[in-house]
Amino acid sequence: MTPVLNLLHADDAMLVFDKPAGLLAVPGRGEDKQDCLSTRAQAAWPDALVVHRLDMATSGLVVMARGIEAQRALSRSFERRQVHKRYVAVVAGTLPNPQPDNGWNTIDLPLLVDWLNRPRSIVHPELGKPSLTRWRLGDGPTPAGGTRLDLEPVTGRSHQLRVHLQAIGHPILGDPLYATPTQQALVPRLLLHALTLEIPHPVTGEPLRFAAPCPF
Repeated sequence: MTPVLNLLHADDAMLVFDKPAGLLAVPGRGEDKQDCLSTRAQAAWPDALVVHRLDMATSGLVVMARGIEAQRALSRSFERRQVHKRYVAVVAGTLPNPQPDNGWNTIDLPLLVDWLNRPRSIVHPELGKPSLTRWRLGDGPTPAGGTRLDLEPVTGRSHQLRVHLQAIGHPILGDPLYATPTQQALVPRLLLHALTLEIPHPVTGEPLRFAAPCPF
């Protein structure tokens, strides 16, 4: 049986998938961690190459390149911040928006990989890399005791959204690394989803926009 892939877009230069929560984006260490989005994609498109990743517990949009030139072009777009991503999350507690008309707020806290407790990251004022997240209140159903947010990562640090929200006292519900046991137990998965992605085509430069419906 062929492993399932939720393909949203395919052309000669790029592929876009809607990754389910619980599936690795790339292979991990050990035989039990070889099934992943990139391996499944390469079985169908042998020239498919990784451009960026989503955490295993996060669902939503992932782009892959077809061939090394497309990979280089897409990677440059990420490096130059020409790629715009929006996420949906449900965080613990009530988080009011101090901005009028639900304007965007900013979390500006430097992040560092916690090497002694990998794969966790931490806020570190001296050694952390500059990290910027924008947030506002989102629309849609919200579990009791939670707040739905729209999120935009301006930078792309490891676990950035998850650590930033924990740092302001509102970890994402279901987060196995940064939420309390009670906050984890409230929901069956990490409530974080990569909802939309805007990116220039690696060959034509045409601006493209993709969306993956939020499953929660």
